[in-house]
Amino acid sequence: MDPLRKLRYFVVVAEERHFGRAAERLGIAQPPLSQRIRELERDLGARLFDRGRRGVELTEAGQILLAESRDLLARWDRARTLVGKAHRGEMDALRVGVPPEVPGRVLAALLTGFRQRYPEVRLDLLELSTAEQVRLLGDGELDAGLLQHPIDVIGLELGPVIETPLGVVLPRDSPLAARPELTLADLAGEGLVLFPRAAAPGLYDTTLRTCWEHGFRPARVVHARNPEFVLGQVLSGQGVAFEQGTVARKEARAVWRPLHGAPLIRRMSAAWPATVPHPAVRRLAELIAEVLGADGVSELMSAPDEPRPWNAVFGRS
Repeated sequence: MDPLRKLRYFVVVAEERHFGRAAERLGIAQPPLSQRIRELERDLGARLFDRGRRGVELTEAGQILLAESRDLLARWDRARTLVGKAHRGEMDALRVGVPPEVPGRVLAALLTGFRQRYPEVRLDLLELSTAEQVRLLGDGELDAGLLQHPIDVIGLELGPVIETPLGVVLPRDSPLAARPELTLADLAGEGLVLFPRAAAPGLYDTTLRTCWEHGFRPARVVHARNPEFVLGQVLSGQGVAFEQGTVARKEARAVWRPLHGAPLIRRMSAAWPATVPHPAVRRLAELIAEVLGADGVSELMSAPDEPRPWNAVFGRS
Protein backbone atom coordinates (compact mmCIF):
# COMPACT_ATOMS: atom_id res chain seq x y z
CA MET A 1 0.00 0.00 0.00
CA ASP A 2 1.02 3.61 -0.62
CA PRO A 3 3.06 4.72 2.46
CA LEU A 4 1.29 8.09 2.42
CA ARG A 5 -2.08 6.38 2.67
CA LYS A 6 -0.84 4.46 5.70
CA LEU A 7 0.20 7.75 7.24
CA ARG A 8 -3.24 9.22 6.57
CA TYR A 9 -4.82 6.23 8.26
CA PHE A 10 -2.43 6.62 11.18
CA VAL A 11 -3.31 10.31 11.61
CA VAL A 12 -7.06 9.57 11.71
CA VAL A 13 -6.58 6.81 14.31
CA ALA A 14 -4.36 9.14 16.35
CA GLU A 15 -6.99 11.88 16.24
CA GLU A 16 -9.91 9.58 17.07
CA ARG A 17 -8.00 7.48 19.64
CA HIS A 18 -10.27 4.62 18.56
CA PHE A 19 -10.00 2.17 15.65
CA GLY A 20 -13.74 1.78 15.23
CA ARG A 21 -14.42 5.51 14.98
CA ALA A 22 -11.40 5.96 12.74
CA ALA A 23 -12.58 3.20 10.39
CA GLU A 24 -16.04 4.78 10.21
CA ARG A 25 -14.51 8.19 9.45
CA LEU A 26 -12.31 6.70 6.72
CA GLY A 27 -15.16 4.67 5.25
CA ILE A 28 -13.37 1.33 5.54
CA ALA A 29 -13.74 -1.78 7.69
CA GLN A 30 -11.85 -1.94 10.97
CA PRO A 31 -9.78 -5.11 10.27
CA PRO A 32 -8.03 -3.66 7.17
CA LEU A 33 -7.35 -0.46 9.09
CA SER A 34 -5.77 -2.37 11.96
CA GLN A 35 -3.70 -4.33 9.47
CA ARG A 36 -2.41 -1.14 7.81
CA ILE A 37 -1.36 0.28 11.17
CA ARG A 38 0.46 -2.93 12.08
CA GLU A 39 2.24 -2.79 8.71
CA LEU A 40 3.27 0.79 9.42
CA GLU A 41 4.62 -0.21 12.83
CA ARG A 42 6.64 -3.00 11.20
CA ASP A 43 7.92 -0.61 8.54
CA LEU A 44 9.12 1.82 11.21
CA GLY A 45 10.22 -0.75 13.75
CA ALA A 46 8.30 0.94 16.55
CA ARG A 47 5.00 0.56 18.39
CA LEU A 48 2.84 3.59 17.67
CA PHE A 49 -0.17 2.93 19.90
CA ASP A 50 -0.84 1.46 23.33
CA ARG A 51 -4.07 -0.44 22.79
CA GLY A 52 -6.70 -0.77 25.52
CA ARG A 53 -10.34 -1.77 25.87
CA ARG A 54 -11.63 1.78 25.63
CA GLY A 55 -9.39 2.92 22.81
CA VAL A 56 -5.77 3.61 22.02
CA GLU A 57 -3.14 6.08 23.17
CA LEU A 58 -0.12 7.27 21.28
CA THR A 59 3.27 6.05 22.40
CA GLU A 60 6.18 8.50 22.43
CA ALA A 61 7.15 7.25 18.98
CA GLY A 62 3.57 7.74 17.84
CA GLN A 63 3.51 11.32 19.08
CA ILE A 64 6.65 12.09 17.08
CA LEU A 65 5.23 10.42 13.97
CA LEU A 66 1.95 12.36 14.29
CA ALA A 67 3.73 15.71 14.17
CA GLU A 68 5.94 14.62 11.29
CA SER A 69 3.05 13.01 9.39
CA ARG A 70 0.92 16.13 9.44
CA ASP A 71 3.79 18.18 8.06
CA LEU A 72 4.66 15.57 5.43
CA LEU A 73 1.07 15.16 4.28
CA ALA A 74 0.57 18.91 4.09
CA ARG A 75 3.68 19.22 1.93
CA TRP A 76 2.53 16.38 -0.30
CA ASP A 77 -0.90 17.95 -0.71
CA ARG A 78 0.75 21.27 -1.59
CA ALA A 79 3.00 19.51 -4.10
CA ARG A 80 0.04 17.80 -5.76
CA THR A 81 -1.83 21.10 -5.95
CA LEU A 82 1.11 22.99 -7.46
CA VAL A 83 1.94 20.23 -9.93
CA GLY A 84 -1.69 19.99 -10.98
CA LYS A 85 -1.97 23.73 -11.51
CA ALA A 86 1.27 23.82 -13.47
CA HIS A 87 0.10 20.94 -15.67
CA ARG A 88 -3.19 22.73 -16.39
CA GLY A 89 -1.48 26.08 -16.95
CA GLU A 90 -3.13 27.59 -13.86
CA MET A 91 -0.08 28.98 -12.03
CA ASP A 92 -1.68 32.41 -12.04
CA ALA A 93 -0.75 33.83 -8.63
CA LEU A 94 2.36 34.26 -6.48
CA ARG A 95 1.61 35.30 -2.89
CA VAL A 96 4.46 37.37 -1.45
CA GLY A 97 4.83 39.12 1.91
CA VAL A 98 6.63 42.46 2.21
CA PRO A 99 7.47 44.52 5.34
CA PRO A 100 5.41 47.68 5.95
CA GLU A 101 8.46 49.95 5.63
CA VAL A 102 9.25 48.97 2.03
CA PRO A 103 8.93 52.22 0.00
CA GLY A 104 6.06 52.59 -2.43
CA ARG A 105 8.45 53.08 -5.35
CA VAL A 106 9.98 49.68 -4.63
CA LEU A 107 6.58 48.01 -4.50
CA ALA A 108 5.60 49.68 -7.77
CA ALA A 109 8.84 48.58 -9.41
CA LEU A 110 8.32 44.99 -8.28
CA LEU A 111 4.74 44.85 -9.52
CA THR A 112 5.54 46.52 -12.83
CA GLY A 113 8.73 44.55 -13.46
CA PHE A 114 7.14 41.22 -12.65
CA ARG A 115 4.10 41.93 -14.81
CA GLN A 116 6.31 42.88 -17.76
CA ARG A 117 8.52 39.81 -17.48
CA TYR A 118 5.99 37.19 -16.41
CA PRO A 119 2.52 38.29 -17.53
CA GLU A 120 1.13 34.79 -17.02
CA VAL A 121 1.58 35.01 -13.21
CA ARG A 122 -0.17 37.52 -10.95
CA LEU A 123 1.96 38.94 -8.13
CA ASP A 124 -0.07 39.41 -4.92
CA LEU A 125 1.84 41.52 -2.36
CA LEU A 126 0.75 41.37 1.29
CA GLU A 127 1.95 43.84 3.94
CA LEU A 128 3.38 41.65 6.71
CA SER A 129 6.17 41.81 9.27
CA THR A 130 9.12 39.43 9.03
CA ALA A 131 7.78 37.35 11.93
CA GLU A 132 4.35 37.10 10.30
CA GLN A 133 5.91 36.08 7.01
CA VAL A 134 8.02 33.34 8.59
CA ARG A 135 4.91 31.86 10.22
CA LEU A 136 2.83 31.99 7.03
CA LEU A 137 5.64 30.56 4.92
CA GLY A 138 5.85 27.65 7.34
CA ASP A 139 2.07 27.15 7.16
CA GLY A 140 2.09 27.19 3.35
CA GLU A 141 -0.03 30.35 3.18
CA LEU A 142 2.69 32.37 1.41
CA ASP A 143 4.73 31.41 -1.63
CA ALA A 144 7.55 33.82 -0.79
CA GLY A 145 8.45 36.69 1.51
CA LEU A 146 10.84 39.61 1.73
CA LEU A 147 12.55 39.07 5.08
CA GLN A 148 14.76 41.26 7.23
CA HIS A 149 17.84 39.61 8.70
CA PRO A 150 18.96 38.21 11.03
CA ILE A 151 16.38 35.44 10.99
CA ASP A 152 16.63 32.05 12.64
CA VAL A 153 14.50 29.81 10.45
CA ILE A 154 14.73 26.37 8.91
CA GLY A 155 12.94 24.94 5.91
CA LEU A 156 13.43 28.08 3.81
CA GLU A 157 15.76 29.00 0.99
CA LEU A 158 17.04 32.53 0.46
CA GLY A 159 17.58 34.60 -2.61
CA PRO A 160 20.30 37.23 -2.97
CA VAL A 161 20.85 39.23 0.22
CA ILE A 162 20.88 43.00 -0.24
CA GLU A 163 22.77 45.19 2.27
CA THR A 164 21.70 48.80 2.77
CA PRO A 165 23.47 51.20 5.16
CA LEU A 166 21.09 53.08 7.44
CA GLY A 167 21.29 56.68 8.54
CA VAL A 168 19.42 58.82 11.07
CA VAL A 169 16.13 60.66 10.62
CA LEU A 170 15.76 63.64 12.98
CA PRO A 171 13.92 66.99 13.10
CA ARG A 172 15.44 69.73 10.97
CA ASP A 173 15.56 72.05 14.00
CA SER A 174 17.66 69.56 16.00
CA PRO A 175 21.22 70.78 16.76
CA LEU A 176 22.45 67.49 15.29
CA ALA A 177 20.92 68.38 11.92
CA ALA A 178 23.71 70.94 11.34
CA ARG A 179 26.28 68.14 11.03
CA PRO A 180 26.83 66.46 7.66
CA GLU A 181 27.50 63.08 9.31
CA LEU A 182 26.79 61.57 12.72
CA THR A 183 28.01 58.76 14.93
CA LEU A 184 25.77 56.66 17.13
CA ALA A 185 27.47 58.21 20.17
CA ASP A 186 26.28 61.65 18.97
CA LEU A 187 22.72 60.47 19.60
CA ALA A 188 23.26 60.03 23.36
CA GLY A 189 20.28 61.36 25.27
CA GLU A 190 17.89 60.97 22.34
CA GLY A 191 14.92 58.62 22.22
CA LEU A 192 14.62 56.01 19.50
CA VAL A 193 11.62 55.30 17.28
CA LEU A 194 11.84 51.61 16.38
CA PHE A 195 9.56 48.91 15.01
CA PRO A 196 8.00 46.56 17.62
CA ARG A 197 10.24 43.64 18.58
CA ALA A 198 7.54 41.13 17.62
CA ALA A 199 7.79 42.28 14.00
CA ALA A 200 11.43 41.18 13.57
CA PRO A 201 13.00 40.00 16.86
CA GLY A 202 16.46 39.33 15.43
CA LEU A 203 16.79 42.73 13.79
CA TYR A 204 15.35 44.50 16.84
CA ASP A 205 17.89 42.96 19.20
CA THR A 206 20.77 43.51 16.78
CA THR A 207 19.85 47.18 16.35
CA LEU A 208 19.75 47.91 20.09
CA ARG A 209 22.93 45.94 20.75
CA THR A 210 24.77 47.89 18.06
CA CYS A 211 23.53 51.17 19.51
CA TRP A 212 24.74 50.25 23.00
CA GLU A 213 28.12 49.05 21.71
CA HIS A 214 28.65 52.37 19.93
CA GLY A 215 27.71 54.64 22.81
CA PHE A 216 24.00 55.25 22.18
CA ARG A 217 21.66 54.06 24.92
CA PRO A 218 18.25 55.47 23.95
CA ALA A 219 16.54 57.56 26.60
CA ARG A 220 13.34 55.77 25.59
CA VAL A 221 12.16 53.46 22.82
CA VAL A 222 8.91 54.31 21.06
CA HIS A 223 7.48 51.64 18.79
CA ALA A 224 6.11 52.37 15.32
CA ARG A 225 5.67 50.20 12.22
CA ASN A 226 4.15 52.45 9.58
CA PRO A 227 6.64 54.92 8.03
CA GLU A 228 4.22 57.82 8.41
CA PHE A 229 3.79 57.03 12.09
CA VAL A 230 7.58 56.84 12.46
CA LEU A 231 7.89 60.29 10.88
CA GLY A 232 5.23 61.73 13.16
CA GLN A 233 7.01 60.42 16.24
CA VAL A 234 10.33 61.88 15.08
CA LEU A 235 8.83 65.31 14.32
CA SER A 236 7.09 65.40 17.71
CA GLY A 237 10.42 64.91 19.48
CA GLN A 238 9.90 61.34 20.65
CA GLY A 239 13.21 60.21 19.20
CA VAL A 240 15.32 59.64 16.13
CA ALA A 241 14.81 56.79 13.66
CA PHE A 242 17.08 54.68 11.49
CA GLU A 243 16.39 54.19 7.79
CA GLN A 244 17.90 54.76 4.36
CA GLY A 245 16.47 58.23 3.80
CA THR A 246 13.08 57.50 2.26
CA VAL A 247 11.04 58.84 5.17
CA ALA A 248 12.94 62.13 5.50
CA ARG A 249 12.44 62.99 1.84
CA LYS A 250 8.69 63.15 2.41
CA GLU A 251 8.80 65.97 4.95
CA ALA A 252 10.63 69.31 4.83
CA ARG A 253 10.76 69.44 8.63
CA ALA A 254 12.87 66.27 8.78
CA VAL A 255 16.44 65.56 7.66
CA TRP A 256 18.47 62.42 7.09
CA ARG A 257 22.12 62.14 8.03
CA PRO A 258 24.49 59.22 7.30
CA LEU A 259 26.18 57.34 10.14
CA HIS A 260 29.97 57.35 10.13
CA GLY A 261 31.37 53.92 9.40
CA ALA A 262 27.89 52.51 8.56
CA PRO A 263 27.46 50.64 11.87
CA LEU A 264 23.82 49.81 11.05
CA ILE A 265 23.18 47.72 7.96
CA ARG A 266 19.76 46.51 6.86
CA ARG A 267 19.91 43.09 5.20
CA MET A 268 16.95 41.79 3.25
CA SER A 269 16.30 38.89 0.92
CA ALA A 270 13.51 36.93 -0.66
CA ALA A 271 12.73 33.62 1.03
CA TRP A 272 10.56 30.68 0.06
CA PRO A 273 9.81 27.12 1.20
CA ALA A 274 12.68 24.77 0.45
CA THR A 275 10.23 21.99 -0.33
CA VAL A 276 8.03 22.28 -3.44
CA PRO A 277 8.56 25.98 -4.14
CA HIS A 278 6.35 27.93 -6.53
CA PRO A 279 7.86 27.61 -10.04
CA ALA A 280 8.21 31.40 -10.41
CA VAL A 281 9.76 32.14 -7.03
CA ARG A 282 13.43 32.11 -8.04
CA ARG A 283 12.74 34.56 -10.86
CA LEU A 284 10.97 36.79 -8.36
CA ALA A 285 14.00 36.63 -6.02
CA GLU A 286 16.24 37.86 -8.83
CA LEU A 287 13.88 40.73 -9.58
CA ILE A 288 13.70 41.72 -5.89
CA ALA A 289 17.49 41.86 -5.69
CA GLU A 290 17.60 43.94 -8.86
CA VAL A 291 15.01 46.44 -7.60
CA LEU A 292 16.42 46.75 -4.08
CA GLY A 293 19.94 47.14 -5.41
CA ALA A 294 19.01 49.94 -7.82
CA ASP A 295 19.11 52.75 -5.24
CA GLY A 296 22.82 53.46 -5.67
CA VAL A 297 23.79 52.65 -2.06
CA SER A 298 22.75 49.02 -1.53
CA GLU A 299 25.04 46.10 -2.32
CA LEU A 300 24.50 42.49 -3.28
CA MET A 301 25.78 40.05 -0.66
CA SER A 302 25.20 36.69 -2.39
CA ALA A 303 24.90 35.63 -6.02
CA PRO A 304 21.36 35.50 -7.50
CA ASP A 305 21.82 31.97 -8.80
CA GLU A 306 22.93 30.52 -5.47
CA PRO A 307 20.00 30.75 -3.01
CA ARG A 308 20.88 28.73 0.06
CA PRO A 309 19.29 27.80 3.39
CA TRP A 310 19.71 30.44 6.06
CA ASN A 311 22.02 28.37 8.24
CA ALA A 312 24.34 27.84 5.27
CA VAL A 313 24.62 31.61 4.73
CA PHE A 314 24.72 32.98 8.25
CA GLY A 315 25.22 30.02 10.62
CA ARG A 316 22.97 29.08 13.50
CA SER A 317 23.22 30.88 16.84
